[in-house]
Amino acid sequence: MPANRHVARQTRTQRLPCTVASITIQRPETKGQKPSGHNLPADGSSQVLDKPRVVILGSGWAAVSLVKALNKSASKQYDITLISPRNYFLYTPLLPAVASGTVEERSIVEPIRKIASGKGRYFEAVCESIDPNKRTLVACFPQDVGLAEACFKVPFDLLVLAVGSVTNTFGIEGVEEHCFFFKDISDAHRLRRHVSECFERASLPATTPEERRSLLSFVVVGGGPTGVEVAAELHDMLLEDMRRIYPALMSDVHICIIDTHDHVLSTYDRAISEYASNEFRRSGIEMVLHARVSAVHSSAVDVVHEDGRVTELASSTTIWATGVAMHPLVKQLQEKLPPGLQTHFRSITTDEYLRVKGSGGTIFALGDAATIEQDKAMDHASELFERADTHHHGKLNLDEVRAIVRAASKEYTQFKEYLRFLDGHCGAKRFGGMVARSLQAAHLINQPHRKPAADDPLWGDLAFDEQTQLTREQFTELLRKIDKGLRALPATGQVAKQQGEYLARLMATSQLAPSQPLPPQVKPFHYRHKGQFAYVGRDRAVVDAPLAKAAGISTGLLWRSFETISQISLRNMMLVSIDWLRTKLFGRDISRV
Repeated sequence: MPANRHVARQTRTQRLPCTVASITIQRPETKGQKPSGHNLPADGSSQVLDKPRVVILGSGWAAVSLVKALNKSASKQYDITLISPRNYFLYTPLLPAVASGTVEERSIVEPIRKIASGKGRYFEAVCESIDPNKRTLVACFPQDVGLAEACFKVPFDLLVLAVGSVTNTFGIEGVEEHCFFFKDISDAHRLRRHVSECFERASLPATTPEERRSLLSFVVVGGGPTGVEVAAELHDMLLEDMRRIYPALMSDVHICIIDTHDHVLSTYDRAISEYASNEFRRSGIEMVLHARVSAVHSSAVDVVHEDGRVTELASSTTIWATGVAMHPLVKQLQEKLPPGLQTHFRSITTDEYLRVKGSGGTIFALGDAATIEQDKAMDHASELFERADTHHHGKLNLDEVRAIVRAASKEYTQFKEYLRFLDGHCGAKRFGGMVARSLQAAHLINQPHRKPAADDPLWGDLAFDEQTQLTREQFTELLRKIDKGLRALPATGQVAKQQGEYLARLMATSQLAPSQPLPPQVKPFHYRHKGQFAYVGRDRAVVDAPLAKAAGISTGLLWRSFETISQISLRNMMLVSIDWLRTKLFGRDISRV
């Protein structure tokens, strides 16, 4: 054990009893614990407070938005404890800018203790386990994970689970060993150092041409907002800084982005995606689409294309910007809740008030860690069939199916995804194709298979006779298909922020307590999508918002302004503003520190 860690352990052990006494947290083996229904003030006095103990796990968007939105008056109704192994909030949208050196690391972080000041206490610790029945959790300092004697118990009346998600490698060979992930500030720091190292190695006389090409090839896996912004920031750094410092190496520089869809930014409006693709082509960024990575090596990436071909791309820098998986703590909690209630493979399931199913209302889950349960339309197939069968023929034609999907979209949000199929001839044709394909898969109709159209890879442009009528069984199968495609809210900071603010309002307006029902006037959580930006390089950005869609240099200026004013503190706003200006005036600092 390193000497400095030993000293830290000694210091922590000497100071722990004072901390334990202040909040009635004790080691698992310690006896003489205060009754679980009471807790002590944070100042260490012996006065017992009759307040619900609220423990918040996490320091990301959901947890921090909850704490910031909860005013000090409302926070005095609860005894709040924050626990997270990361003692700062990270403004994740600017991580790509940090990786390129456009923005400095400390400009987008804010200490958790500063955010929680006056509202609760904070422990820099990892939660190792949660006991939902005893309403306790076990935690320890991050470097002491696995040491039972270093752990302590924290009792709670209400638990807020906001631990986020982890990167999903999909079990692909070499991803863990050779890829750069993009979840934390350390990931951006490591990538920034690595890019500088690649250029320094490539400039050495002993480096062969093959090694130089590999060192200066950068592959980004994932064409979503993160992947696109990483590729764009890398391109800006190479164009504006590396070209000036390493002019002889630029002919070997290559940036490539790989995605399984037929276009980047697939969740954005198609016109926005096309603009981003055109910008990348103009910038010389290669896009390998309709393809997936099958293996990652130290200096190459294996790519499987749509037609089954396998090619190898040279790359000493592979950035993994795709896929999220369930946090291990969430999986562990799922297994401790009543069987049958938690079956989601990616998140823990909550009700519409963000309460974890099976927890008796004592656990709330926010952000990437959670998904809100949606009512399955298939369970109400008979009722929907009767509503749609206005002529009482016992069968539904395609017009009646379209009508019920549109009418029931407010009750069953999963229908909203298909509303775009319902307008115009093309939309009707595609919706008919979706119906035909789902019923054919269930062997309920015979329909010759056709290759999906390139512009509609999900369902294809299959023709379907407008006069065809669906039986009750076929209609039920159609609903099953739609239910199977249920998608939770997107794993974005925007969703987590709104959920944190919702729970803060709930805590402020209602005295939350275990096994206590919510007041009847409480409204369920409702997500309001406000749009999303993406930086595409060369001072240009795109925005896909409900009221407007835009792209270009002016949108790039709007993007910078938005990212600046969205910082969590005035200090961060000032630092980010200075970083934008510094980069424009003096360029990026490429020192490997």
